[in-house]
Order: sequence, then C-alpha cells, then structure tokens
Amino acid sequence: MDAYTFVFLRFFFAALIMFAIVLFSKKFAFNFNKRLILFLGCINGIAYLLQYIGMSSTSASKSSLLVNLTVVWVALLSPILLKEKIGRKKLAGVILSLLGIVFVTTNLDFQSLGIGSMMGDLIVIAAGMIWAIFILYNKPLVSETENLMMSLTWLLFFTIIPLMPVVPFSAKNFLTLPWEAWGAILYTAVFCWNIPYYIWSKGLRKISAVTSSVILLNEIVVSVIISTIFLGDSLTVVTGIGAVFIMFAIVLVSIE
Repeated sequence: MDAYTFVFLRFFFAALIMFAIVLFSKKFAFNFNKRLILFLGCINGIAYLLQYIGMSSTSASKSSLLVNLTVVWVALLSPILLKEKIGRKKLAGVILSLLGIVFVTTNLDFQSLGIGSMMGDLIVIAAGMIWAIFILYNKPLVSETENLMMSLTWLLFFTIIPLMPVVPFSAKNFLTLPWEAWGAILYTAVFCWNIPYYIWSKGLRKISAVTSSVILLNEIVVSVIISTIFLGDSLTVVTGIGAVFIMFAIVLVSIE
C-alpha cells in the first residue's frame, strides 16, 4: 500500500467515524464557519500530500527535522496573524524545543542532512509551513464554534478533497489490501487523528497557538520512549538530552 492510498483511506474513515458519532449524539448541523473549515481542511490535505512527495526525495531524519520546524513558523506567524504576544519564557521554550528537535532527529550526525535533493527539502519545509497556518487558524475555529464535533467532522471531509486525485490510481488496490493494512488504517484514523485532534482542539481553546505547537512535540518524546522499550532501539545520550530539552520547553511555555 502506497502512502497516498494510506493517507486518503485514513482520513476517509476518520471522517466517517466522526460523522457517525455526530449523528448518534444528535449534533448534526450546518451552522459552522464554512469558509474557514473548507480552508483548513484543504490545506491539511495539501500539507500531507506535500510531506509524502517531499519524503520520497529526502531522508527520513531530515524530513522529520524539517516538518517539525512548524513550531518555529507558528512562533513567527502568530504575532502577525493572531496578534499573539510571545514573552521571554515562551520564546525560550521555542528555542529550546528547536534544539531538542535537532538533537533527537539527527543525533548530532549532520552527515545525514546531506542526503536527498534540495527540491525534496523545500517541499517538506512547505508542508511544515502550511501546517503552521493550519494550527494558527484552528485557534479562531475552536474559539468561535459551539458545535466543535460537527466542525471537526466537516473539516475531515474537506481534508479529503486535495487527496481525491490519487483515488483513480489507487482504487484498484482497495479490495486487495490485507487485514493488517485495514487495521492500521482504522487504528491511525481513530487513535492518531480523531481522538488526539478533538482533545487538542479542546485544549487550544484555553492556550495559545505557540504553546500548543510546542506541547505537540511531546509526540517526539513518546516515540523515543516507545521505540526504546518496545522496538529495541538504542537510546543515545544525545537523543536523551534532546528529549529532555523538549520536556523543559513544554514546561516553559506552559508556565508563562
């Protein structure tokens, strides 16, 4: 199963599951900010496409580093787009989180950054910048909407729009996918998108976009822990220091 088929099916089932929950809870409605949700859904889908296109022309470690630069773009754009103020602790948290990202993704082996093409790097950077805009404009969405579940459901359906061009090339593979693939699709739809996105959206109502982007980096720390315990990956001193940097960054932005 190619990455484009996977991401399309992931969001397709994520949208269907959210829609079923909305119908069951009797919260179905059309009174939502249609332009904003259409915009957010489409740029989310575009960012995913760009990430996978770029990753085919660059290394995995460099791609992880460049995508996670989202925290920097959010910090730079937040004062412009949302008029958010960035205090000294929050700025220190952003800088510390950036150092943590570099430590964890490269292990300070910068030779890996020379792998891949510049075009692939630029495409992945573009994906990260688009996700920064996605994070920033989710702030007014979650602050204004009363029916959050319905808004997120429509956003998921609109995310599918930029992914639909891959369907004609992948549809023939849908029926031949093994059960393991369908399990991975459903698992990531629910546990890597529906539940985390809903919880993040609820939290975003009470914190700034910059703070949320730094806190989201805890997924890097969690992935390091899981890969060490369950996959047997070796935890280097540099990676451990990077994880500590990220945790301190989260504390800094949370207490400001």
